[in-house]
Amino acid sequence: MSRPLIGVTAYFEAARWDDYVREAVLSPPSYARAIERAGGAPVVLPPINSHAIAAYVSGLRGVVLTGGTEVGAAAYGDEQDPRAPEPQPHRDRFELALARAAVQADIPVLGIARGMHVLNVAQGGSLIPWLPEMLESERHNEPGAPHRIQVSVSSKLGKAVGDHVKAVAPHTQSVRRLGTGLLAVAWADDQIVEGIELQGHRFGVGVQWHPERETGDGGKGNGLFDALVEAAR
Repeated sequence: MSRPLIGVTAYFEAARWDDYVREAVLSPPSYARAIERAGGAPVVLPPINSHAIAAYVSGLRGVVLTGGTEVGAAAYGDEQDPRAPEPQPHRDRFELALARAAVQADIPVLGIARGMHVLNVAQGGSLIPWLPEMLESERHNEPGAPHRIQVSVSSKLGKAVGDHVKAVAPHTQSVRRLGTGLLAVAWADDQIVEGIELQGHRFGVGVQWHPERETGDGGKGNGLFDALVEAAR
């Protein structure tokens, strides 16, 4: 059986070759490896501009919206919190347009961490720009602290990973208002949304944690990538 092409969003970053430092298109290899293990063929998508999106959508069978710098507040009509990292507007514009096009074409989409936020904003939702302030706690931003995430077993996410995951997933943004057609399908014990799902779509799932990493979620990330590639077939 042929491997479906799965697009993986990337970002620009300075990289070194010998004595040269140049801007490069980068994507952590864990995404590509997870897709390859699940039977897909990963294709890295540089966030150059929106002109190529129609071609991507017509040629790809699935899209992974990856993690990275938090979505800029301007993308959902809010004010940027000064404590948040400097946004990357070019990446925001590209990925929001890609997410909308993929949803419209009914192409399977998996949003991971930042990618979940992109999916939500692309559907007209909003985010909490600085979660620690709202909670008066850093509990969701502690890098080494795993927490249990409850998952709806009736959802596509639940069918892929079971009724819970235990993940290390530090984040300072979170879903505030769900976008059109999205449902919350996973929650932390304080009811912060950790997973979303697009209703009436072949496969539109977003998770706050990093399923491409085999550590931190009990290895259940494999099931989520398996489900993505199966939907892409």
